[in-house]
Amino acid sequence: MARSGPSQRHQRIEAEMLRTLAELLSREVKDPRVGQVTVTAVTMKADMSEAKVYVLPFGGAQAPPEMLEGLARAAGFLRGEVGRRVGLRHAPRLEFAIDETFDRAAHLTALISAAVKSDQ
Repeated sequence: MARSGPSQRHQRIEAEMLRTLAELLSREVKDPRVGQVTVTAVTMKADMSEAKVYVLPFGGAQAPPEMLEGLARAAGFLRGEVGRRVGLRHAPRLEFAIDETFDRAAHLTALISAAVKSDQ
């Protein structure tokens, strides 16, 4: 029988990684390029070898390319700490990406509003 989605263990690890990364980024990472960052989601590959971490700059303080450079530089440290704190024998490689969900939602809302106005 084929699985349609991630297992409960997989989801629990993703949630625990999100919480741990948020804590580490706010307290342990000293790189000024990172600044204040909000971790919005963590998704792991099925084999748990890689995790994509979606982030947003808090208050738009840092330019995303600089922030991503700082996060990439801290990825090794973060990987080790996440593995230790979450209790993983093999911590996944971390890849950071800007979460564009909110921008896309705002864009769709604007399109819908424009369509509604043109119908009236």
